Amino acid sequence: MIALLDLPDTVVAVVGATDHAAKYGGIIYRDLRAKGVTVRAVNPYRDTVAGDPCWRSLADLPEAPTIVNIVVPPTRTLAVLEECSRLGLMTVWIQPGAADDAVHAYLEDLGFTALVDACIMVPRLTRTAGNG
Repeated sequence: MIALLDLPDTVVAVVGATDHAAKYGGIIYRDLRAKGVTVRAVNPYRDTVAGDPCWRSLADLPEAPTIVNIVVPPTRTLAVLEECSRLGLMTVWIQPGAADDAVHAYLEDLGFTALVDACIMVPRLTRTAGNG
């Protein structure tokens, strides 16, 4: 899945994106954008993130994301995964602290392709381009 980050047509939906500079949803969104990854902010409580449009749900996005990056508490992660399953978005990257036993079981039961408890900012990306 890490290799997907280097593909020019990859779109990463950051669920939990925010303008709060100290929160990981904001840090991750800005980091991926700075690295040239096409990112889409998803947060039902925001209209914009870093000046970019923010969508209320994954279903509202203008295109299907390649990877759904989840940066919310475990209690909300399960609901996000249920939406992913309904939409056929089966490639997810779950940030450290966003999963619990129920999340792990759901991922396994439904056959998601998932990286869990791994930070999406750690892999070294080779491309640097615009936000797309």
